[in-house]
Amino acid sequence: MTENYTVTQGTVQAGDPHVCSDGNARNNLVYSVYEALVARDGVGFKPCLARSWAVEPDGLTWGFQLREGVRFHNGDRLKASDVVASLRRVVDPRIGGAYGTQGVYAGYIGDAEFTAPRGDTVRIRTGEPMADLLDLLSEMPIGPEAELDRLPGEYVGTGPFQVGKMSRDEAVLEPFRGHWRGAPGVGEVAWLAEPDPVERARMVLDREADLACIVGPKGKELVLGDGGQVASLDSGLCIIFLLNCMRGPCADRRVRQALNYGVDVQDIIRSVVQGEARRLSGFVTPHHLGFDPDTEPYLHDPGRARRLLSEAGYGDGMRLVMDVPTSMPDEAPQLASALERQYAEIGVEAEAVHHGDRPAYSEMVRGKRIHDLCCFDSSPRSTFRVLREKLHSGLRGPWWMGYSSPEVDRLTWEAQRTFGYDARQRIYRRIYRTVTGDAPWLFLYRPTYHWAVGKRLEGWSPDPDGLVRIGRGGTRGPRGGPRVVPPHLVWRGS
Repeated sequence: MTENYTVTQGTVQAGDPHVCSDGNARNNLVYSVYEALVARDGVGFKPCLARSWAVEPDGLTWGFQLREGVRFHNGDRLKASDVVASLRRVVDPRIGGAYGTQGVYAGYIGDAEFTAPRGDTVRIRTGEPMADLLDLLSEMPIGPEAELDRLPGEYVGTGPFQVGKMSRDEAVLEPFRGHWRGAPGVGEVAWLAEPDPVERARMVLDREADLACIVGPKGKELVLGDGGQVASLDSGLCIIFLLNCMRGPCADRRVRQALNYGVDVQDIIRSVVQGEARRLSGFVTPHHLGFDPDTEPYLHDPGRARRLLSEAGYGDGMRLVMDVPTSMPDEAPQLASALERQYAEIGVEAEAVHHGDRPAYSEMVRGKRIHDLCCFDSSPRSTFRVLREKLHSGLRGPWWMGYSSPEVDRLTWEAQRTFGYDARQRIYRRIYRTVTGDAPWLFLYRPTYHWAVGKRLEGWSPDPDGLVRIGRGGTRGPRGGPRVVPPHLVWRGS
């Protein structure tokens, strides 16, 4: 007999599965119901709906051989035409986006040709060589062609769960017994919306839920203090300030370096997020291809910061205006206060302008209408995406703020044409070192996430992306088999 489980998280709104979004709460639901051609496996990929793939010598034409015996929740067999229709919908500009992400995927493969030469074969021909195409395809859920026009009202995928009920506060997912891997080995999973992270943790202690997502430092301490279990993961999310390299003081590399040397990141981690983060040394994390473990972070050095400011002509002081949202990250106002205090020590007067409308804030940043710097996060797990959307001066992507480096631009194009994994890793590491030295961002930290784990899911841990998998095929869970992928920590209270 299979058991039912309850999971609580901040929201249970899945929205349109083809919208570009890195939100974990939304993706927990989407990737329980849907699957893509390939799935992430660490910093690489493994087969999912495609059992194999290859790219032709021109670097433009990819072929994907579909897995046999895959069925959608409505009973239809997966065909290549379903994949083609889904991918075409993903890049359709009418789909829109979340927090300024509209048109992001179209910027990569909007001009690609998607064809189905046979019922089990998908061919994608891109407009330019794109060695990291799998980064994109892993984020693109596949649905049946005949059902796509019902989105986002009805969800029909191939995933291990199908939608039983979905409302504003609750989503009930039922096991799909026709899944190509077999049934997930659990019963229904009810997802409950609870915006308060501490209350989510309390729900696990009170046995109202079996798992609580992203409970924060206070939720973690509450659970451990009661003898409960907490699973933790150092995330791949970068909490940063984008520096305005287009105009003003931050157009000067010396000023940008000074602003990084002038920040005591470890103090901020201790005082703002209670120690639950790891400092950044560059624009991506150990979860990303091209992270360079030998690159040193900017250590707090007020004297060096003042010397750099003096060299840049600001020896008598400088005034900066920071744009700061009130959410995403939720600690942004506290970060601004910490920067105001720390920058005063190096002769920089920093003033914060707070923005309460987060979607409007995203559009403001996308429109490059910021003051001198703005609080932001960088969430894609794809180094390729981060470079094209935030750092390449020729492309001037949605979150690019004027940074210009001919070397970074050249190496980004070189990486796109380099299909060997190790060779591309080396190129990305060169870019990593260059970007760290140029300091187009204020590099702060990547948060540590915590999940409160109930007794019935003892031993569970999230997957490397921080997503929740329950049942067979999950990272760890009932009847799922113990597959632990570092860097995970499992805490148990005394």
